[in-house]
Amino acid sequence: MSTSLLYHGFKIYGYKYINTKYGDGRITFHVQAKPELYCCSNCGSREIIKHGIALRTFRLIPIGSESVFLEAAIPRVECRKCGVIRQVKIGFADARHSYTHSFERYALDLSRRTTIQDVARHLGISWDVIKDIQSRYLKRRFSKPRLKKLRLIAIDEIAVAKGHRYLTIVLDLETGAVIFVGSGKEAASLEPFWARLLRSGAKIEAVAMDMSKAYISAVSEHLPGAQIVFDRFHIVKLYNDRLSEFRSDLYREAEDVLKKQVLKGTKWLLLKNPENLDGKRKERERLDEALSLNRSLAVAYYMKEDLRQIWERKDKSSAEKFLEDWAARASASGIQFLQKLAKTLLGYRSGVLAWYDYPISTGPLEGVNNKINTMKRQSYGFRDMAFFKLKILGLHETKYALVG
Repeated sequence: MSTSLLYHGFKIYGYKYINTKYGDGRITFHVQAKPELYCCSNCGSREIIKHGIALRTFRLIPIGSESVFLEAAIPRVECRKCGVIRQVKIGFADARHSYTHSFERYALDLSRRTTIQDVARHLGISWDVIKDIQSRYLKRRFSKPRLKKLRLIAIDEIAVAKGHRYLTIVLDLETGAVIFVGSGKEAASLEPFWARLLRSGAKIEAVAMDMSKAYISAVSEHLPGAQIVFDRFHIVKLYNDRLSEFRSDLYREAEDVLKKQVLKGTKWLLLKNPENLDGKRKERERLDEALSLNRSLAVAYYMKEDLRQIWERKDKSSAEKFLEDWAARASASGIQFLQKLAKTLLGYRSGVLAWYDYPISTGPLEGVNNKINTMKRQSYGFRDMAFFKLKILGLHETKYALVG
């Protein structure tokens, strides 16, 4: 065999082919460095003194079901300029690793399509080696995303583990890329992001987020010129949560057995959009029956449907008038949670109505959250939080939700 297979198949050049050995389910190519490699790996000087040979074994891309290895005689030389003894530059591999660059690229390509555990089993190596390959690649590619062209971003927190463990995610709404992952969900979790953003010189025009006081304070301080846009879906979700609690309170307080029975089965019917009610299951009829038995519940339900119209007006001016009208009706309803919510929305009206200037939301982050949950299930959790964050930063380039 000539050196052609080594070059074209495994990208190895500068080495002389010696022989090939077969056995024990593996193929081993033996090579020796050519004289032109005999130079200092640090300064490139050829003023050297030979100090023997180091035999090293590297893993190559498999051939069929056979594992393939390269046993290379790597010269050691003393550089007269540097005064240090080193191995000559290998070229086809990192001197610190026991696999070649082509093997690393092959492992990364497999990792985009399946889990770390599956790749490790397929290649017959340890889980930690594949994780280390992925970690270095992700760090090179995604640890410092470019921020200079950022205009529109979304900020939200995600739960990553039991015990109230959260991460704060910042998303570029124009590219769909996660650009920052911080530990926790307090304002302090964003401090490293603000520092990098300041150095980048980016001009942020608008930020989509929920009505978290911590985020409002942080964005107002670090991005005084950016428009805060309160996420419409968070507002609707907040209302739904309060409505669900309100129904539960009515159920506990109800003394009539019939009312209790009707209210018991209406939790999800109240939260559904009217157009999604199932006609075959007579969900509309069941909901109407519950609303007819309790005036307060009916008011709260129809106010929920009206709330969505804040974002469906023809312009910002008419939306503001509708918001004020909605808040007045909520305040006059006598229902405590509606009165509190009306006060909150009026207090944050600029952020609520900013949607008409920048129709953005944190909705795309829900898709990211779904990918993260898929990733966690397939990997059975992440023990290394730094690695987990790198995986999140690289999610937008993942073709399949199968990263380990």
